[in-house]
Amino acid sequence: MASSGAPATTGGKEPPVVAVAAGVQSQLPAAVKRRRRRGATRAPASLWLFLLPAASLYVAFFVIPTLQAFQYSVTSWDGLSSDFEYVGLDNFTNLATNDSIFRTAVVNNLEFMVTVVVLQTLLSLLLALALLKNTRTSVLLRAVFFFPTILSSVSVAFIFSFVYDPTFGLANTALQRIGLGSLAQPWLGDQNLAIYYIGLIQVWFHAGQMMVIYIAGLQAIPAELYESADVDGVSRWQRFRYITWPMSSTATAIVVAYTTIQSFKAFDLIFALTGGGPNNATEILSTLIYNTAFQNFQFGYAAAQSVIFIFVIGLITWAQRRAISRFQGEV
Repeated sequence: MASSGAPATTGGKEPPVVAVAAGVQSQLPAAVKRRRRRGATRAPASLWLFLLPAASLYVAFFVIPTLQAFQYSVTSWDGLSSDFEYVGLDNFTNLATNDSIFRTAVVNNLEFMVTVVVLQTLLSLLLALALLKNTRTSVLLRAVFFFPTILSSVSVAFIFSFVYDPTFGLANTALQRIGLGSLAQPWLGDQNLAIYYIGLIQVWFHAGQMMVIYIAGLQAIPAELYESADVDGVSRWQRFRYITWPMSSTATAIVVAYTTIQSFKAFDLIFALTGGGPNNATEILSTLIYNTAFQNFQFGYAAAQSVIFIFVIGLITWAQRRAISRFQGEV
């Protein structure tokens, strides 16, 4: 006969884990349970204290400035005087209807983002596939490709200002040396292509960093899947299509999200290279906001641009998350 303290069974089967846990909990002395309840009430209060330093910085340097941006976006504040006039939605109306430079900056930013996301994702994936094995040569090449990431954006801008120089730059000189002098051009002076050439710089700058993320994701794929594929005699393309690519979806999501953020944070690179020129051909939202606020002293108008910038980033992030979630659900 079973003892009264044993948990009841159903149909001769072992009880579920949840039932066992409930039975053990019911047998605990009342004093122990009271101590647990008192500890449970004290622990969260003490843990919240560890969040105060980070939360204070977050509120001081993000929440408050963001709220102030919304406040100043409906004013004509020049950034210097203590008084300002509320103008309602005039700033937003002007941005939507009369400001052609703002529309150019939005289009440039989207073109820059698409160029960087597509090329950087593809290049970093190819590098990761080529350098996946932990050989000495692969480790050395990983370090070489990762090296540009540790440079500052301003340093990279100065390097490529020399590379792209139309008179004595490395790009035109190399083309002339190999007999392709007809392809030499004023790289950053071309209003139609300058934003794409800067996108190539951004890809060179951060592809090694994204390569490391892909390598981590690819090395986490179980080797048994590839062994089974070899037994079935599948081709390399089929291995990539049905194993590597689906199993690296999490790494791809990280790379795409981080690359998108980088493309919107390319202020220092573009500002040091072209300042937004020629003729606003490389103007993106961040450089436009800076020029509006600190060169034209139209802080209220710049705040309105910042508010729209926030919504643009939010919309793109939302669309990317939906697309990536759907992709991960399919694989």
